Amino acid sequence: YNRPSWKDVLQGIAASFAGKREEIEAQAEALTGHLINSNLTGLQKQDPGQTGKAPAFDRKSLRTVYENIMKSADRTEGGFGQAPKFPQTFTIQFLLHYHHFTGEEEALKQACLSLDKMILGGIYDQAGGGFSRYSTDDKWLAPHFEKMLYDNALLVIVLSEAWQITKKELYRETILQTMEFIGRELRSPDGAFYSALDADSEGEEGKYYVWDKKEVDSILGEGSELFCAWYAISEGGNWEGKNILNRPVPEAVFLKDRGLSRDELEEILETGRRKLLEVRRRRIPPALDDKILLGWNALMNTACSKAYAALGIGQYREWARVNMDFLLRKFEGAGIYSFYHSYKEGQAKFPAFLDDYAYLAAALIQLQEIIGESAYLVNAREIVQFVIENFSEEATGFFFYTHRDQKDVIIRKKEIFDGAIPSGNSVMAFNLRYLSVLFDEPDWTRRAAGMVSALDGVISEHPVSFGVWATFKQALTYIIPEVVITGRNIEAVSNEFLSKFVPYRVYQSATIENTQFPLLGGKPVEEHPLIFLCESYSCQLPVNEVATLIRLLKNVKKFKE
Repeated sequence: YNRPSWKDVLQGIAASFAGKREEIEAQAEALTGHLINSNLTGLQKQDPGQTGKAPAFDRKSLRTVYENIMKSADRTEGGFGQAPKFPQTFTIQFLLHYHHFTGEEEALKQACLSLDKMILGGIYDQAGGGFSRYSTDDKWLAPHFEKMLYDNALLVIVLSEAWQITKKELYRETILQTMEFIGRELRSPDGAFYSALDADSEGEEGKYYVWDKKEVDSILGEGSELFCAWYAISEGGNWEGKNILNRPVPEAVFLKDRGLSRDELEEILETGRRKLLEVRRRRIPPALDDKILLGWNALMNTACSKAYAALGIGQYREWARVNMDFLLRKFEGAGIYSFYHSYKEGQAKFPAFLDDYAYLAAALIQLQEIIGESAYLVNAREIVQFVIENFSEEATGFFFYTHRDQKDVIIRKKEIFDGAIPSGNSVMAFNLRYLSVLFDEPDWTRRAAGMVSALDGVISEHPVSFGVWATFKQALTYIIPEVVITGRNIEAVSNEFLSKFVPYRVYQSATIENTQFPLLGGKPVEEHPLIFLCESYSCQLPVNEVATLIRLLKNVKKFKE
C-alpha cells in the first residue's frame, strides 16, 4: 500500500541512529520542550485569598456555559456535534443540574432528548442491554459495536439522575437492562468488572449483534410480525443488508396503531428478546478484554451506588460492596505506590495513575452514602492525602497524571480535559470539596475552587470538553447543603433521601453517636430518625420526614452572594 514494510522501518531507524545521532537527539530535546510547555496550557496560579470571589462563580458565567453547550446541541436527534456521536454524559449531566437549579426547560429537554435517542437507537443493544462505544451516524443507528465498561458506568450514572428527576419509565428499564448486561457479561465471579467486549466476531464488526429478518421470523414464529415492526427489522435491513435493532416509532403511536396495552406489548417483546438472546449466545461472541482496571472498576462502583440510590435494588449495593472489597485487597500497592493500575490472572501490575486514585476516592464517597460505613470515608481521605503528597504540582494546585517517583515517562503530564472518561483533576476537585467538609479541611475547599477558577475561561468557551468541570463549577456557584440523618433504624429514611435528586450535597448518616466527624458531632442518635440540614456545620432544627427536608432544601437552592 505504498508504505514501508516493518523491516524497512527498522533498517531506517538503525541507519538514522548511526548517521544522524546528534540531529535526532536535538529534535528529541525540542519535542520534549514543546511537550513540557504545552502541559502548562490553560493553567495559572490562583491566589487562595480570592477563591470564591472569582468571576467563575456567578449567574452570568453559568449562563454562558449553558448557551455554549446549546450551540453544539443537535435539537432533532439529540447529542452534541455531528457524527461520529459519543454519549457526552458529562454535558447531559450539566444540563440536568442546570435545569434543577434554574428551572430552564430547554436544558431538561435537550438532556432527555439525547438520552432518549441513544436508548431507542442502535447504539443501545435492544436485545441484550448495554451501550456501544459511539454512533457512526447522526441518528444513533449504526454503532461502533465495542462495549466499554466505563461508557456503561457513566451512562448508568446519568440515567439514574434522569430517572430521579423525570421518573420516566424508559430510564428505569434501561438501567435495569444495562445492569443486567454488566452482571451477565462483564462481572467476574469474584465481583470485579472486566474492561470491554470487542466490536468484531469472526473477523467481522457487529456480526454478533445484527439480524436477518428470515432468521428472526424463524426464531419467533407467530410473534415475529409485531416484534419486527417494533424494532424496524426488514427484509433489506438497515445496515449492510442486516438489521440493527432500533425503535423509530414512538411507543404511544405504536400502541394506538396496534390496539395494544403497554403490558401486552411488553410481554411479546420480552419473550422475543429472550429467544433472540438464546440464539445469540450460540454464536461466536466478540473477544472479552478480561483485564480489570482500578479506575474503570471505581467508575462502575459509583454507577452501582447511583443505581441503588435511584432504584433501591439491593443487588446493586451488594455489587458495590463486594467490588470495593476486591479493589482494596487486590490492588493494594507495595513500596512507594499505594495502589496498582491493572489486575489480571491473580496479579496486580503497574503503578496507579491519578485517574485511578481520583475515581476510587469518589467511589468510596458514594459507597459510604448508601451503606453508612465511615471506614470508607477514612479510606477516601487517605487516598486523597496520598495524591496530594505524591501527585501535586505546587505552582498551579493541579495534579500530575503520574506519581512523583515514576521514572519511565518523558514528562509528568497534567490531564485536564474531560474526554471519554472524566479527567483525574476534575474528579479530585470534587473529592477535595466533599471531604473538606467531613474532615474540616478548609484548605481543600480553597484548592478545589482555585482549580475551577484557573480553568474558568476554557470551561466557559468549551464546556463540552470540560463537562465535569462545568458541572462542578455549577455546584460551587451555589451553596452546597450538608445533610445528616441519625437514628438507630434509619435505612428506610436514608434510602428515601437518596432516591431524591439533590445534586452536589454532602451527606452522612450514623446509627450510633460519633464524634470522629465534625458534621456528626453533637447530633443525638434516637430510636426514630432525625434529619438535619446544615450549612458550614450550622444546622437547622431536625425534622423527621424527607418530604420536609426537600422543602427546606428549596430555600438553599440559591447563589452565593
